[in-house]
Amino acid sequence: MHTGVATIPLDYGRCPRWLFERMQRLARGITLAICEEFGPEEFLKRISDPVWFQSFGCVLGFDWNSSGLTTTTLGALKSGIWGIESELGVFVCGGKGKTSKKTPDQIQKWGEFLGFPMERIDKLVYASKISAKIDSSALQDGFQIYHHNLIFSKSGHWAVVQQGMNTIFQKARRYHWLSDNVKDFVEEPHSGIISQIKVKPLNLTAKESDENRKISTLLVRDEPKTFLRDLALIERKNGGQMTLMELNDVEFHSHAVQRETFNLKRLEKVVFFAHEQSPKNFEQLLFLKGIGPRTIRALSLVSELIYGAKPSYEDPARYTFSFGGKDGTPYPVDRVAYDSVLDIMEKGIEKSQVSIKEKNEAQKRLNYSYIRKNS
Repeated sequence: MHTGVATIPLDYGRCPRWLFERMQRLARGITLAICEEFGPEEFLKRISDPVWFQSFGCVLGFDWNSSGLTTTTLGALKSGIWGIESELGVFVCGGKGKTSKKTPDQIQKWGEFLGFPMERIDKLVYASKISAKIDSSALQDGFQIYHHNLIFSKSGHWAVVQQGMNTIFQKARRYHWLSDNVKDFVEEPHSGIISQIKVKPLNLTAKESDENRKISTLLVRDEPKTFLRDLALIERKNGGQMTLMELNDVEFHSHAVQRETFNLKRLEKVVFFAHEQSPKNFEQLLFLKGIGPRTIRALSLVSELIYGAKPSYEDPARYTFSFGGKDGTPYPVDRVAYDSVLDIMEKGIEKSQVSIKEKNEAQKRLNYSYIRKNS
């Protein structure tokens, strides 16, 4: 997985209309060029690369050091290719805030329009939901997800780009997924995570957290009463606060955890509901309704403190310009240069589309000549 650092402070401003309209047109042109030359799967691959995506947003003229680069770039892409999705073979679902929650419905509508079998639609919906659940509950880094897009092709390949915010640090963090790279939704599934700051998260997506995940699942499936008893014991020993605890007969002597309390009555209802569902593995546990960050943190805590199954606290968390940035950083957007590039790209695309048949025929003739010459 690609990891790295970029400055992404929270930005509450709006993209000027004159810039967004240009961003739409340029996003449309770039996407057309890539899909025509390399195919929609290549576009998914590129957009799932956090460094390429950052460059893409900067080329469109948005601020390299702004959380808005993610939301505005994806908004410009979605509206920019509106009406030509079928031609491109690329479909963008979801968005920011309330729109992110409409992602499954948008996938469903596109799938039915394209005549997808229900199995393929269900897989895309599941990928959307589980990726959001992973980045909010299995990877607890203090960033709350507020933007989610799933982009897919006609073949069923997909990419997810979602972003979380931390209002205390006033920073954002972006998470990238690609279906081709996902061998396991739980263990190290990301194609990249980009952030300015490193934190010390509860990282249950790490390989090192495998034992912790297994015990957390067993606690729910086989021993919910034991789990609740152990958690209550931990809280009593810490005066109701999860702070610093002295331990005996474990591989370590003290363990610092986030200061918080658990609602044991509510947790009991959630855990016994999960017990009735009998999840076979951590992924199934995580996907259950009502299983959120607090439940997962409590299970992980008991797995570590009582059973010695230590999870990973390592952060699994790479910029460019063409026309300037929205807020004048590093310099104001050069509208003349921007419009000139748009004009060249759009004329080139128009000519390319007109002559695509001739181009293919020429390529066939070239290949035939090469074969005869070397035979």
